[in-house]
Amino acid sequence: MPLNIVLVEPEIPQNTGNIARTCAAAGAALHLVGKLGFSTDNKYLKRAGLDYWHMLDVFYYQSLDELMDENTKYNFFYLSTKAKHVYTEIDYPENTFLVFGKETKGLPEILLLDNIERCIRIPMIEGSRSLNLSNSVAIAVYEYLRQKSFKGLCGGSKYFNP
Repeated sequence: MPLNIVLVEPEIPQNTGNIARTCAAAGAALHLVGKLGFSTDNKYLKRAGLDYWHMLDVFYYQSLDELMDENTKYNFFYLSTKAKHVYTEIDYPENTFLVFGKETKGLPEILLLDNIERCIRIPMIEGSRSLNLSNSVAIAVYEYLRQKSFKGLCGGSKYFNP
C-alpha cells in the first residue's frame, strides 16, 4: 500500500468513520493504534463510512512500538500543530505513513521530539488550536495524491459530460 494513514488512540467515532471513507476513496490503508475511544462496531463509526468499509484495509496495533516494529521499511511523517515544516514542503516517497494523534492531545511529545525533521503541520491563523482530525487527514492525503498525479484515481463513478 503506497499510502497509509495512522490514527493513534482516536476518540471520536464519527471522525474515524469519515477518515475510513477518505482512505477507501483514496486507496489508502488505515492503521488504528492503541486504545480506541469507541468500539469498531459503533453505529456512528459505521454510519460515517458505511458504503466504503468493504473497500478499506484496516490494521490494528496495541502500541506505536508495535506499528513501528512491523513497518520498519516505510517512511513515517507525524502531523502536529507544533511542527516547523509545512505538509506541502515534503516530497513524499512511496509507502508513506502519515501519523495523526488523538483529537484531544495530538501525538506524544517524546515521539515528536524524536522525529523532529519528520514532523509536519497544516498552516492556520494565529490563535487557532487545531483543525478537525478528519479534515486534517483529508488535506494531507490529497497532498500526497496530488504529488503522485492522482495515479490510479478517477473523477468518481459518474462524469458530467454535456
